[in-house]
Amino acid sequence: MHRTTSRRHPSVLLATVSALSVFATGCGGAADDSAGTESVANTAAGKASPNAPTKRGLTISFLPKQVNTPYFSVADQGGKEAVTELGSTFQEVGTDDGADTAGQVSHITSLTQRKVDAIAVSAQDPEALCTALKQAMSDGIKVVTYDSDTKTECRNAFVSPAGAEDLAVRQLELLGEQIGYKGEIAILSAAQTATNQNAWIAYMKEELKDPRYKEMKLVDIAYGDDDADKSYEQAQVLLEAHPNLKGIISPTTNGIKAAAKYLSESEYKGTVKLTGLGAPNDMREYVKDGTVEAFVLWDPARLGELAARAAVALASGQITGREGQMFQAGDMGWFNLGEDGVITLGEPTVFDAKNIDDYDF
Repeated sequence: MHRTTSRRHPSVLLATVSALSVFATGCGGAADDSAGTESVANTAAGKASPNAPTKRGLTISFLPKQVNTPYFSVADQGGKEAVTELGSTFQEVGTDDGADTAGQVSHITSLTQRKVDAIAVSAQDPEALCTALKQAMSDGIKVVTYDSDTKTECRNAFVSPAGAEDLAVRQLELLGEQIGYKGEIAILSAAQTATNQNAWIAYMKEELKDPRYKEMKLVDIAYGDDDADKSYEQAQVLLEAHPNLKGIISPTTNGIKAAAKYLSESEYKGTVKLTGLGAPNDMREYVKDGTVEAFVLWDPARLGELAARAAVALASGQITGREGQMFQAGDMGWFNLGEDGVITLGEPTVFDAKNIDDYDF
């Protein structure tokens, strides 16, 4: 059955939490720590209370998929501001190669040896980081994944930009609307091992079974590894391999920008539609010149802020990662932990020519 997604409030970037959740523990009292299920990572995590004092003087380390990219620079700046506000020390480490899984493992090992209090990591691979992350947790370090998850037993909580299914469905809907729900389509993804990418692709494949997509056909999936040059080349390969292609979905900010650049310079501009996940500052020129009609994303600064606040809440004993727990994330409000310790930021925003100049990130 098709489910309505983020079209309800396309301009809202703030995460929303039901007011009922605030009162579920007696207007801010301790959460029921026995509620819901827990991941293996939290089996011995102990009790938690949202009223536990916020610790100061912590060291919170952010490890993005790739440093020095617009998306993660904005996200991690949001994390830095939150950590600083909470009286702790922020640091960012990482590699400038979006496919350097070994580099991420090396950084986790180094952070563990330095005995930081919490690590917020955007995982390049769902399995490759697990051994290092489990060692960090066994040494008392709290682990939050953000943007891209690892296995549930390898972290305490995952800060998700939005519901994975909602994001996938919304991207597919946008492309369907633009091509009249008819024709061949392709996906230009990031790394083949990226958990968020693979989750979105799986949901897109499932959504394509809906009768309204009966005349749309997914003919190819290409991987640009979040590299601008490779993504540009893969966009060209897709168009050359599939001359009847009507549209491309690129659920990655680097990929959609590279694909837009290729389309804007090619004979396909205006005829082959492109949507996906993009940053307004990256995509503004392509929206204004007619290469791209609309795309979606969440506010990465808010995502980084929520990841930082979750990390501090974990290190302060306000949460452990169990389903049903809750914590206050500053002026963002109260957040509940869902199944497998997932914390959802909120609905994505649709960007188009009407609103893109309202945003600067």
